[in-house]
Amino acid sequence: MTAATITTPLGQVLWSWRRSAPGPLWLVVPLVLIVAIPVADHFLPPDIHLGHLLIVAPAVTSVVAGPRLTALIGGLAVVSLVVAGTERGVLTTESVLVEFGSLAALSALLVIFSLLRDRLWLELLRARSVSDATQRVVLRPLPDRAGPVAIASEYRSAEADTRIGGDLYAVARASDSTRLVIGDVRGKGLASISDTAIMLGAFRAAAHRQSPLPELVANLEGAVRWGLAEFSESSGSEADVGERFVTAVVVDIPDNEPVVHVISCGHPPPLLLRNATATALNVPAPALPLGLGGLSDDSYVAATFPFAYGDRLLLYTDGVSETRDEQGTFYPLAERAAAWTDQAPGPLVQKITADLNAYAAGPPNDDMAMIVVQRDEAPGSPSRPPSQQVAHHDRRHPDAAAAA
Repeated sequence: MTAATITTPLGQVLWSWRRSAPGPLWLVVPLVLIVAIPVADHFLPPDIHLGHLLIVAPAVTSVVAGPRLTALIGGLAVVSLVVAGTERGVLTTESVLVEFGSLAALSALLVIFSLLRDRLWLELLRARSVSDATQRVVLRPLPDRAGPVAIASEYRSAEADTRIGGDLYAVARASDSTRLVIGDVRGKGLASISDTAIMLGAFRAAAHRQSPLPELVANLEGAVRWGLAEFSESSGSEADVGERFVTAVVVDIPDNEPVVHVISCGHPPPLLLRNATATALNVPAPALPLGLGGLSDDSYVAATFPFAYGDRLLLYTDGVSETRDEQGTFYPLAERAAAWTDQAPGPLVQKITADLNAYAAGPPNDDMAMIVVQRDEAPGSPSRPPSQQVAHHDRRHPDAAAAA
């Protein structure tokens, strides 16, 4: 287990503490006690004896060190007690023998405690590493390019020390367009991961097919409805199958047309950022959330909006737009984003995230996902070679290129 495998905030703090603890400075306390107590006993009156304080030495060591060093310090403390008793000629007295037995027994218990703690520590690190890898597979980091568009994203789970919750996003390349989805599973945090995995799996399986956007969303609806029902049946929670759904926005950005096609399934509308304005792309005929499509016979209809060279598209979940300040007022996303329409996707996402954190009245109580897409090549311009169409934004996760 190396420090590089610990990526959750809590794991990083604990690992940093454990790495910094075994230094020479913390050894001063137990070593000073072991040396000073026999010396002090030699000069103190006969009725004052400090040998019982030697238990502090192995106790301090066991807090920050492993079992071997704890055993060494405990052994030295026992030797120190023997020296102190010998100096006074009271080594065989009942009081010193009780101290000797107590110190030896407590030192042994501290060694066992340190051994068990280190084993549990390693198990915790392994569990965190596996959890981190699993979440990374489910919610792959987005590439920073897909065809003629640049992409930046931000994700935050409401659950501490987790990378994934009820919000989701993904990107896929079709033959002549870039397709993205952003969605919000009913629920939040770890309890919604199964539904998130179903939705993302369905999108990745269907998005690469050369089918029109309405057909893609229809396939998503069928796959999500089937997946949610199957999971509910296998988990014994069939009663809530009708209450589980996914709100989503699916967009298709053609390489050679200055437009964006949008289908909304009960999700907040994307914002088109252009010339210091933020315009909500409200589709005329929004669909029901995915998983509830069986309640309506309406077919999916894509709405088309202008999306020219240099335009930016902001997709988000309600964890962004419904963040409240201390007065309970929702975060004015459109107003804030309009002030930064000249920013590239990466800096724009960073500015909104920082502003959102400053605006919030307290810790996040909902998952949050956000994507900014910018068309940075004019429609009709030569396409990049396939090898250059996807360049990953986070070099620590090379597997993310597979998402495109």
